[in-house]
Amino acid sequence: MPEPTPFLILISVLLVVSIPLLLHLIIYNTTSDTLPTILLIGPSGAGKTALVTLLERGRTSATRTSQTPHTVEVSLPVKTPVASSRFRSPNDPTWEVTKKLLIQDTPGHGKLRHYAIDSISKSQNLQGIVFVVDAADLSLEASEGARQAAEYLHDVLLQLQKRATSGKTSRAPKQMPVLIAANKLDLFTALPAPLVKSMLESEITKLRKSLSAGLLDSGVGAKHPDTAEEQDWLGEVGDGPFGFAQLQEFNVQVEILGGNVTGVDGSDIKQWWDWIGSIL
Repeated sequence: MPEPTPFLILISVLLVVSIPLLLHLIIYNTTSDTLPTILLIGPSGAGKTALVTLLERGRTSATRTSQTPHTVEVSLPVKTPVASSRFRSPNDPTWEVTKKLLIQDTPGHGKLRHYAIDSISKSQNLQGIVFVVDAADLSLEASEGARQAAEYLHDVLLQLQKRATSGKTSRAPKQMPVLIAANKLDLFTALPAPLVKSMLESEITKLRKSLSAGLLDSGVGAKHPDTAEEQDWLGEVGDGPFGFAQLQEFNVQVEILGGNVTGVDGSDIKQWWDWIGSIL
């Protein structure tokens, strides 16, 4: 058997070295069209647009109420860890690419919330949802704010639940993390994150009962009780209280973290950045 020539040896070495590198670049060198997307949702006045500005520019500025969806590309802070990069060397040329993402802001006005609902199923490479609430508007003295926030959150979570139950295959959809960002915690009247959780769960419990009574009054629930409950009932079916933990069955993981976009002492959104990094 003839000995391999130096030329063939060189070609073999080049192939062994270049093929893994090429595959690595193809897999990880993500373009802006396929960057991970975080959907920003919440009622008007919660601080979504101000948060987008802070995430993009590192500072806040005067904002106006959003009328249409708006997407910006942002980079994670240098010290924010990324879950998918825990085994990657900082010398990896794709390191910086993995720390980029898209933030899609959606209008919070009641008549424009269909943009957010539609984006849940249409956004490319959707990795998570941030639902921003005004923690100062959820206090007991401002129950209307709690009710409106809970209604909107109910619709968002129900859409995610339907995504899991309406699949054409038995394969469960990928997990969808949801962060409830309790904003404006720098204000004296703001509820801390645990109370924001309790308030929203309580309001959604009331809403479920109201919606159930409405179905029965209309005759829909009486004729097709199982169908009505499965399609329009958020969480576990029954008369018990609602809890965000019930959505884990549908691959929806809800977490509540506090912070503030603006304030006398500046912004504090580190917990939100860390959450974003943990799902990328």
